[in-house]
Amino acid sequence: MNSVFAKFRVTFLAGIFSFAGVSSPVFAIDDVLETPSVMSSLASESLLLDVVNTGKRLVAVGSRGHILLSDNSGDSWRQASVPVSVLLTAVSFSDEQNGWAVGHGGVVLHSSNGGESWAKLFDGNSANRMIITQAENFIVQLEAEIAASSEEDAEDLAYDLEDAQYALEDARLDAEVGASKPFLDVLFLNDKEGFAVGAYGFIFKTEDGGQVWENYGTRLENPDRFHFNAITRIKGGVLLIGGEAGVLFRSSDDGETWEAVDSPYEGSFFGISGTEAHNVAIAFGLRGNLFRSEDGGLTWDSIDSGTENSLMAAGFGGAGKVSVVGNSGSVLFSRDGGRTFSERIRKNRLGNASVVYVDGSKMVMVGESGINLTNLAGQNL
Repeated sequence: MNSVFAKFRVTFLAGIFSFAGVSSPVFAIDDVLETPSVMSSLASESLLLDVVNTGKRLVAVGSRGHILLSDNSGDSWRQASVPVSVLLTAVSFSDEQNGWAVGHGGVVLHSSNGGESWAKLFDGNSANRMIITQAENFIVQLEAEIAASSEEDAEDLAYDLEDAQYALEDARLDAEVGASKPFLDVLFLNDKEGFAVGAYGFIFKTEDGGQVWENYGTRLENPDRFHFNAITRIKGGVLLIGGEAGVLFRSSDDGETWEAVDSPYEGSFFGISGTEAHNVAIAFGLRGNLFRSEDGGLTWDSIDSGTENSLMAAGFGGAGKVSVVGNSGSVLFSRDGGRTFSERIRKNRLGNASVVYVDGSKMVMVGESGINLTNLAGQNL
């Protein structure tokens, strides 16, 4: 059933624990964060959640730490060496050699050889410690400001201090649970600068290729800690984030500052996609809701998707080609830059989690049934 898409469950913790197959959340996630992925002849047929085209190679990621590589446009696949066995949710390459994958347990992996092998750089335990330290330092700063302020200013700062203390308490409780929050998407702007986003408003940035990460969660107005499901970059360097409850954020300075965008609907965005070649972006989510922006994400128009199936991911091809995939085997095709779509349904009606164009005649989809290679006419869905 389509609920197997752990990437998109609201109940992230339940998904993590059941996937680990043991009763203790801390021991479960720590175990799979330290256990290498097992080589399996069935890896290409198991749950996969993201696929990218690096230029010469296709790279797909998914369940049990599986990372698969294809050097012949998706006709055959082999498994890479991976140091963890958590569910991997997303992958991003800055060039043909350097790639990063993220997933459950707040894990971040890096490859410097085109995906042949991977090393763990970061995980949720590190993230928890970082957030606690940041919260403690902020409280110290506020207390110093209150001590040096007038009575009127001190009263206003006292509210900020109370909020900061609640935030620290939440961070400490999160740390007691362990590396429980998944990253759901990753985007690298180049071989140094990158972002990882995920559950409960997780957003981290690195400026050294992933060796050191900084918590950017306080830079976005997200008091309800809604999940961030996707991040993309479009023409002009604009960054866009889409997430739970219709949240949309936009940055025009490489993510240093973010502004909330008026959302066109209140449901969750499971994906937001575009390319650096043009200023068009599309966002999509529950029950076939699909929206398009032509002004860098400032405003959004509703597009008739022709389906009520939830939509999960999109791929852009040349000459206005766009494909959006989703639950129940739904595959949408557009040849006018996402203004109009037609739908085809895969025969097995299994869900799709990601899609990428291979060349002018075919694309690769991944999802519940693993890898599916199809032509653009959709004749072999």
